[in-house]
Amino acid sequence: MIFYKTEEEIELLKLSNRLVSAAEAELVSMILPGTKTLDLDKRAEEFIRDNGGVPGFLDYHGFPNTLCISVNDAVVHGIPNNYILQEGDIISVDCGVYMNGFHGDSAYSFAVGEISDEKQRLLKITKESLYKGIEAAVSGSRVGDIGYAVQKHAEDAGFSVVRELVGHGVGKNLHEKPEVPNFGKRGRGPKLQEGMCIAIEPMINAGKKEVYQEEDGWTIRTIDGKASAHFEHSIAIRKGKAELLSDFSIIEEKLNKTF
Repeated sequence: MIFYKTEEEIELLKLSNRLVSAAEAELVSMILPGTKTLDLDKRAEEFIRDNGGVPGFLDYHGFPNTLCISVNDAVVHGIPNNYILQEGDIISVDCGVYMNGFHGDSAYSFAVGEISDEKQRLLKITKESLYKGIEAAVSGSRVGDIGYAVQKHAEDAGFSVVRELVGHGVGKNLHEKPEVPNFGKRGRGPKLQEGMCIAIEPMINAGKKEVYQEEDGWTIRTIDGKASAHFEHSIAIRKGKAELLSDFSIIEEKLNKTF
C-alpha cells in the first residue's frame, strides 16, 4: 500500500531530511585519511540528537549504528568500525533521521583525499544518474521511468547498476511502498502521483553489477572487488518537477570550503 502525504506531512519529512543532510555536512571536515569510520558514526549520532532527532538506522532490524558507511568495494550497509580511512578511498555515508513522526533518508559518496580518475568519474556519473532519475520522477510518470533514466546514464558511461537493492517510499516508516529500482523500462511500474514521497538511490559499480553479502549480515560488496558509489535523495512527487526533501548543497558548501 502506498501512503500519500499531506502538505503538512511533506514539510515534516523535509525537516527530517534536512537534518540528515546537515549531519552529513557536519562530517565533511572529518572525512580525511586517518579517521576511523566509527568516529564518523559517533559524531553523526551526537549531532542528530543535539538537533532534536533520533538516528533512524540505529537498531533498525538490528543494525548496530547510526550510519551505513561503505568504503570502496562496499556498496551499501557497511557497519562503522575501526577501519582507518586511507588516501584514495571513496566512502558512501548513508544516514537516517526520525523526527516529528517522519523519517529522513539520504546518502552521499565522498572522496578521501586524492582519488583515482576512475573513482572520480564513478562519483560523478553516479550523482548524475541520481538527478536523471529525479528528473523523471514527476506526477503522471511511472516508477520504471526513474529506473530507466538512472540505468541508461550509468550504463552509457560504462558502469553497471546493482539490481538487488532499490529505492523506496519514505514517510512514517523508513521503507514504504513503492520499491524504486535503479533499472527498468519506461512506462512500467506504479504510477507516480502527488503526495508520494520516495527515496531514489542509485548504487553504481565500476565493474560487474553482481554483489554479495558479507558474513556480518549487512555489508554488501561488489563481486569483483571494484569500487561502488551511492547517492540518495528523498523527494516529493510534484507536477512538472520533483521537490527535493534532502539537500546536498549544505554538504557541498562544506566540501568547497574544506578542500
